[in-house]
Amino acid sequence: MTADDGELAQQLIAEAKTIAVVGANADPTRASNEIAQYLIEAGYEVYLVNPAEVDHEILGRKVYARLQDVPAEIDIVDVFRRPQFISEVVAEAIEAGAKVVWTQLAIVNEEAAETARTAGLDVVMDRCTKIEHARMLRGGV
Repeated sequence: MTADDGELAQQLIAEAKTIAVVGANADPTRASNEIAQYLIEAGYEVYLVNPAEVDHEILGRKVYARLQDVPAEIDIVDVFRRPQFISEVVAEAIEAGAKVVWTQLAIVNEEAAETARTAGLDVVMDRCTKIEHARMLRGGV
């Protein structure tokens, strides 16, 4: 299943309980920080992943080096990395047993998406989890 439309994206975010934010950043002006904060406030169990930040807390939370280090089943891997790094994230998501790989606005890597789909993961590309969650709360696309 792919999530090329807003309806399916909203369904996936509605069903999710645990979201891993890959590319989490302590800088409050960065989208990954803002959206992680939003998802936490929306009630999701949010895990932050960034190997460059493991010695720090972000938003008062521990930061993990890899998806495989997250101590919970991951529903959505919310990716804030450039397109050339998505294949690496997909490989980690598959190994970690995640259900969905979701890349943020303007982040598209069709080859990585196909790898994820072949492994049984749902894929959402070029969509914002915060925007889709807000649309879901308003009742639709």
